[in-house]
Amino acid sequence: MAGGRQLAHIGSFTSEGGAGVITAGFDPRTGALTPLSATDAVSDPSFLAADAPSGMLYAVSEGEEGAAAAFRIRADGLEPVGSPVPVGGSGPTHLALAAGHLHTANYVSGSVSTLPLAADGSLTGATSLLRHTGSGPNADRQEGPHAHQVQPDPSGRWIVSVDLGTDEVRVCALNDGALDVHAATRLRPGSGPRHLVFHPRGHRAYVLHELTPAVTVCRWDADRGELEPLRETGILPAGAEGGTAYGSGIVISPDGRLLWTAIRGHDSISTLTLDDAGDAPELTANAPCGGRWPRDLAIDPAGTHMYAANQHSGDVVWFDVDERTGELTRAGSIAAPAASCVVFS
Repeated sequence: MAGGRQLAHIGSFTSEGGAGVITAGFDPRTGALTPLSATDAVSDPSFLAADAPSGMLYAVSEGEEGAAAAFRIRADGLEPVGSPVPVGGSGPTHLALAAGHLHTANYVSGSVSTLPLAADGSLTGATSLLRHTGSGPNADRQEGPHAHQVQPDPSGRWIVSVDLGTDEVRVCALNDGALDVHAATRLRPGSGPRHLVFHPRGHRAYVLHELTPAVTVCRWDADRGELEPLRETGILPAGAEGGTAYGSGIVISPDGRLLWTAIRGHDSISTLTLDDAGDAPELTANAPCGGRWPRDLAIDPAGTHMYAANQHSGDVVWFDVDERTGELTRAGSIAAPAASCVVFS
């Protein structure tokens, strides 16, 4: 929020005709987005992270020479704070804020970077680089490590990094801003984990797989920093072909009763209901994403509207959410060429 106005920010690939980062007004009642401005001060901002207390927005630049950029959120757009700075890795696809630092997952180089935040929110470049090692059985996609996401756990004590190339989730301890690997959890070989979300109660994590569309429920022990796989649930409807379907985005409802996953190729969104313990996701619905190649999903802060960033059809589509069943009803869309993600501030 800036100047009393609620805002959303849309990342997009400038190399594919995207505008960069689009800032839009957000109507919490209807879910509607109204574009206000755009900035191309950073190239290929494929993922964004907003920090409400500081009024800052951060973006990765998903290029061969990966970078990150800082912006101050204004009522009608973004003001660059300094210039994009190198992250020390290639192809950053995700970023997260923790303990006064920005962390990036660098897909191409298979590493996680740590960048300190200055007092004004600006970035000064990477001070730590954690290199993943290993590979997986899929020769085309898992020839080496491919860090795809970095995420703080709800306790704030740990950072987890999800690696599509090695079928692992690494749990890292925060050590004066740098990351030290504490443990690594192996998931099903060839599954290609992409992103995870934590249950609001902080006791479970849900890992979305890209290469074999499914979600793995894991027990999360924040005291020990341990992630234990419990069970895997498919996210494609019965009869759907999985060979060209790829899990891409995952969100959980604020009350922890519902999960949604985006599936590229199948171009759909699946709804899964959770039991009280959060241990047994059940696929209850699958609906079109409203476009092509949904790269990511987002849910508004109230949990009443869902957003699909459809990269190949060049739009962001939003849906009304039935808060009891998780059913999605298409409510609107805006053009956003090469859209990659949506975040709220």
